[in-house]
Amino acid sequence: MTAFEDLMEFQHTTEALSLVAERLGWDQETVMPRGATEQRSEEMAAMEGVLHARRTDPRLADWLDGAEAPDAAGVRAIALIRHALLRNAAVPATLAEEIARTTSLAQGIWAEARATNDVAHFLPTLKRVVALRREEGEAMAAAGVGGGDTYDALIDGYEPGASAASLAAMFGAMRPRLVALREAVLGAPTPKALSRSFDADGQLALARRAATAFGYDWTRGRLDLAVHPFSSGGVNDSRITTRVVETEPFNCLYSTIHEVGHSSYELAIDAAHHFTPLGHGVSMGVHESQSRIYENQLGRSRAFTGWLFTQMQTQFGDIGLADADAFYAAVNAVRPGYIRTEADELQYNLHVMLRFDLERAMIAGTLAVEDLEEAWNARFLADFGFAVDKPAHGVLQDVHWSVGAIGYFATYSLGNVYAGCLNQAMRQALPDLDASLAEGSARPATAWLRENVQRHGSLLPPTEIIARACGHAPSEAPLLDYLEGKFRGLYAL
Repeated sequence: MTAFEDLMEFQHTTEALSLVAERLGWDQETVMPRGATEQRSEEMAAMEGVLHARRTDPRLADWLDGAEAPDAAGVRAIALIRHALLRNAAVPATLAEEIARTTSLAQGIWAEARATNDVAHFLPTLKRVVALRREEGEAMAAAGVGGGDTYDALIDGYEPGASAASLAAMFGAMRPRLVALREAVLGAPTPKALSRSFDADGQLALARRAATAFGYDWTRGRLDLAVHPFSSGGVNDSRITTRVVETEPFNCLYSTIHEVGHSSYELAIDAAHHFTPLGHGVSMGVHESQSRIYENQLGRSRAFTGWLFTQMQTQFGDIGLADADAFYAAVNAVRPGYIRTEADELQYNLHVMLRFDLERAMIAGTLAVEDLEEAWNARFLADFGFAVDKPAHGVLQDVHWSVGAIGYFATYSLGNVYAGCLNQAMRQALPDLDASLAEGSARPATAWLRENVQRHGSLLPPTEIIARACGHAPSEAPLLDYLEGKFRGLYAL
């Protein structure tokens, strides 16, 4: 065998084991007995030890030096393995295992604290997570990852090529138009909302129909409940989760559609890339572009909500809204709210900006973890104009920091920007798309996304994938124009 063949055979097993580790995380968040938390933390640490050893195996450097790629895919695979080796070799095995152990335990502690609104119960654990991730970022930065910056080295694990400076510039360009549009919308009459309960079984039945409308492959996926919705897996096993609040059915429905976007991306990757570095989503920004375009530009469109309105009536009877137009307005209503995952398209990015600034400060050491709740509450009041009423609606609402996903939040807004570009290009390519959406089929859109984005996996860098699909470099302008057009029309501004 050649050096390239040896390298790819070794990587095949590493990729398979990483999927096993991910499955352990899925199990912990969905069906694992609560009493197994400490055991699972040891299992996760042991798996991380095995994976870290493989990702830093001395033979990798030799194979990389001798590898001759047979094609462009091979060239890209070598580049990705080389970069991963740089990142992983910089992090001591003991640190990698401790991060896995601590974050596994932290998830349970966070869930308990969120359920009881007990910030003090979670803060010591969060302090440990932040310290470990800072240590990891410093180690990678010292090796040259992220241009030598600690926070940028953490961002690199989620969005290669991005930096805190580039993301801050993006936010700076977006914020004035978002704030001005929000003020105009909030000054207009508020659409009528749903005002009754919707049973859990009915919500889940409708969520499954919505997932099917987007072409979700049930032979390679499944739907379960979780505290914080997520998707997990790849190749031919990618699972989704949602949550149910009986008075808020849109939470369940749109969380499901969102996660279908993530999962469908993984399931659409070219089979030739399976169990290689190319066989998963290229970045979290591109991943979010898929989940957000499924959820928002498609799922909250006037055409699709018209179909969904009839499905709600079939499932639940009279839902208290007069017609499809009223339903569309209710789905897209802009209202003050605490929860990022439940935020409307207009205010969502403001929630992300808050988290981005706070976690940067924690990693930099300018914000002590002990002061996080106070800082969160003050920033929320300044940005949204009302006070946080309880920690579960504030600093404890997201799972990300408990699992160590620091450097992640900004990719949500980057995904929105990418989705804005893709939606513009897709609508030009599919002028009759709304007719299909009105019949409850998003398949023409998902087929376009599969061909232009999803099948590539990590074959190309993130911005190149988006630029090729759209015909221009990514820009926040299409997203902002879309939001202006949608909400000024909806609120007759």
